[in-house]
Amino acid sequence: MPKRLLPLSGHGIGRPANRRILAVAIGLACLLAIAGTTAYVTGRGEQQRPSPASPPPPASSDSSAPSQDAQEPGTGTGSVPRPPRISDPVAFGKAAAVMLWSYDTRDTSHEQQLAGMEAWMTEESEYSDWPSVSAQVPDPVLWSRMADQRQHATASASEGHYPSAFKQALAEDPSAITEAYIYAVTVTGKQRIGWADGGSGAEDRSVTLAVQCRPSQDCSLVAIAPRVAP
Repeated sequence: MPKRLLPLSGHGIGRPANRRILAVAIGLACLLAIAGTTAYVTGRGEQQRPSPASPPPPASSDSSAPSQDAQEPGTGTGSVPRPPRISDPVAFGKAAAVMLWSYDTRDTSHEQQLAGMEAWMTEESEYSDWPSVSAQVPDPVLWSRMADQRQHATASASEGHYPSAFKQALAEDPSAITEAYIYAVTVTGKQRIGWADGGSGAEDRSVTLAVQCRPSQDCSLVAIAPRVAP
């Protein structure tokens, strides 16, 4: 019986033919290669009207813990919490990581888990990489087997920061972020797993996320990188 639900598996990125998808692919590739997301937000001038320029949040290495709202289950999504109403990329990234590392097959169906996670995603389809997020959930058959064992997990985020290469790219061209306001955030924490026979375990976790935080709007999740950016 598996003791681990949400592995940070790789998510492949193909080479698209048109300019719009190419811009997204370049941006994700830069994120995964720890080259920053500048290409992601600069190659799209013809596709979307830029939002008014606004200074990005300070590239601090830490942020406060996720708000209590992030821990409250959402209606129709079982134990999956609602996304918090916050505008700080690092704080949102920490809350998103806790959500991704947490699950409870005792009261949450496979469909509810996916629906709850999708509620965290950006509504801007040209940026959203839902497959990289949904791929973290086991298929329905495995989920059912886990439910038979009443497998569940809780998580905590101990630290969140902007990857060093992202901060460097942002420092070199601060205005680039104002096209899509997408930030790379790396989070570390711990996942604790339990199952029916009283067994339990814990492991350290790390993940790099792409988070969108437009000015005067709540943050949302864009993608999960298959590799962790330092």
